[in-house]
Amino acid sequence: MKLYVISGEASGDLHGSNLLKELYKKQPGLNIRAWGGNLMKEQGAVLVKHYKDLAFMGFIEVVSNLKTILNNIDFCKKDILAFNPDLIILIDYPGFNLRIAEFAKNKGFKVVYYISPQVWAWKQNRVYKIKKVVDKMLCILPFEKEFYAKFNFNVAYVGHPLLDAIYNFKMHNAISQEDFLKKHNLNNKPIIALLPGSRYQEINVKLKYMCSVVKHFSNFQFVIAGAPSISEKAYEHYLNNNVKIIYNDTYNLLNNTRAALVTSGTATLETALFKVPEVVCYKGSKISYQIAKRLIKVKFISLVNLIMNKEIVKELIQNELTEKNLVLQLSSIIEEGGDRQKMLSAYNEVEKALGGVGASERAAYEILSLK
Repeated sequence: MKLYVISGEASGDLHGSNLLKELYKKQPGLNIRAWGGNLMKEQGAVLVKHYKDLAFMGFIEVVSNLKTILNNIDFCKKDILAFNPDLIILIDYPGFNLRIAEFAKNKGFKVVYYISPQVWAWKQNRVYKIKKVVDKMLCILPFEKEFYAKFNFNVAYVGHPLLDAIYNFKMHNAISQEDFLKKHNLNNKPIIALLPGSRYQEINVKLKYMCSVVKHFSNFQFVIAGAPSISEKAYEHYLNNNVKIIYNDTYNLLNNTRAALVTSGTATLETALFKVPEVVCYKGSKISYQIAKRLIKVKFISLVNLIMNKEIVKELIQNELTEKNLVLQLSSIIEEGGDRQKMLSAYNEVEKALGGVGASERAAYEILSLK
């Protein structure tokens, strides 16, 4: 059986790799061709394009890279036709993947969409297109099944794959704090983690705000989680005796940190599931933000708050993302009691809402049932 899998971001590579692991378990000998990253490649997929060549965020950034995006779409279509898969699996990455879904459906291919586009947040009319071009939608957030039901679209809720990823990490890859500090040449000060994102545009905008607080917390050391696809040159301006960077070890960082400053996205939920108090940071170009502000239909930008439909973690958005506000919010969550304990207790509610481990296995079962 031949599968063609498309993921365009670091989080998609992670979830795609765990999905591929379960697919191979259930049906050894699968021939899988994929757009993704090193994790999917390690599971046995033939990698066509790496996500580092695909990730553009924000309205302005997408427009300025439109030629590259259109060339990638054209190449993808030709590659699918040449490979002639039995099934196409699309993982998140909606701007690209919905175009491919339409093309694939018109050519007679079966299409599974794993990790729904956030149509509940904006462009809800895209649901009508999704119904036409997707044979099976696999959702990972508890409120998505009810959302799609409003459009008479029956989808499968498989649970969130981050629970699988974190469980697997704790079982097989977690190391002690002593070993972690030694491995990365860190001192014994408690750690504040900085997670500025996986795209250059995110890092370039947000890291300077995150690092502005360093001088206010001399009793802590700050550690940046470097994006695998971004060279250290992008970070070097911020590095000093109290700001270090590590690569390919974010889960061990979160497992050994006191608090975190996190850019919006999947990392907000990862941080919560590791029970690390956090402040969520977002700042885009003025034009991109004003457009998004008028289109987005949800109250929050972080998955933690969206899942619970209330403020669990503080979100500093656009003009609120300042040194003063970051210091204030970070100070409130690094000491025992008060806001810190309240946030940690709320994290337990988030985990319960997501259900247990097994999302990747359930998704693999749903996918193979289509063959």
